[in-house]
Amino acid sequence: MAESKMLEVAVKAADSKRAEDIVALDLEGISFIADEYLIMQAPTERQVLAIADEIVDQMEKAGFALTRQEGRREGQWVLLDYGDLIVHIFKNDVRHFYNLEKLWGDAPEIDISDWVEEDSF
Repeated sequence: MAESKMLEVAVKAADSKRAEDIVALDLEGISFIADEYLIMQAPTERQVLAIADEIVDQMEKAGFALTRQEGRREGQWVLLDYGDLIVHIFKNDVRHFYNLEKLWGDAPEIDISDWVEEDSF
């Protein structure tokens, strides 16, 4: 699967706000929920929310409509639903607890290295 422009915009926005351990999974043919998952983490609730805000802003500028969002009040796990792309922004310990990468272990990882600084993933 070719990486989507939607994924590229979200990755670059997350990276610009210093999201950590950014992983993109190709769920096409594996899940009916979305074609791609973007998963990342940050050490504090404040940074989780800053990353979410930047992704929402940049996606809107690129013409991608946010369908639904959850978790903004708590800042532990923010979910941004863009239809084909679902973005998960976790506080570090919450990400390790839910371990979505293991849950979707059959999903191939998408190479996002061209869109992030080397120390981001």
